[in-house]
Amino acid sequence: ISFLVYGNCNFNKKKKKRERERERERERERERERERERSACRSRRFKYKRERERERERERERERERERERFI
Repeated sequence: ISFLVYGNCNFNKKKKKRERERERERERERERERERERSACRSRRFKYKRERERERERERERERERERERFI
């Protein structure tokens, strides 16, 4: 009887340990997912910012062209 009780106890310990391991793994996976999301967001923002810069540059170029046209 004592063997069964101890055996069961060890089984439960191992089960809990496996469960904790799985939980940690899930947490790590969630963290990696969040990091991917953040970096994607950063790159999107950067891309958007760069695009706006280019747009402003084009606008300035058009303004210069108009100025030249007026002088001529």
